[in-house]
Amino acid sequence: MTRWLWRHTDVPVCYFGASTGAAAALWAAADLARAGEGDIPAVVSRGGRPDLAGPRLPEVTAPTLLIVGGLDETVLDLNRQAAERLACENRLAVVPGATHLFEEPGTLEAVADLACAWFTGHLTPRSA
Repeated sequence: MTRWLWRHTDVPVCYFGASTGAAAALWAAADLARAGEGDIPAVVSRGGRPDLAGPRLPEVTAPTLLIVGGLDETVLDLNRQAAERLACENRLAVVPGATHLFEEPGTLEAVADLACAWFTGHLTPRSA
């Protein structure tokens, strides 16, 4: 889909993945960069499992934001480990009081605000 969008539109393509979809987003971003086909301007992982992208993590070139709930201790630890393996610009954002699905009042809105700021902050005139 990304390749089609790049060929047929001027729409900037960023990736957002939640849970295991975060690994898929990171893997796809790494594969595009590895193939020399282009770079994704930014990736956001929400409550994700970026660790599942294991061997591809060092190959990700897209600036990556990892958002994790402060009460989701296991996933928070996995995200810390994944952040250490990323060679690209990255940030781990912890949403206080949030569990894995961000069901607590205001926590999903916090995720949306963080993701929006990350995406808009990484779109350049060329990619926007």
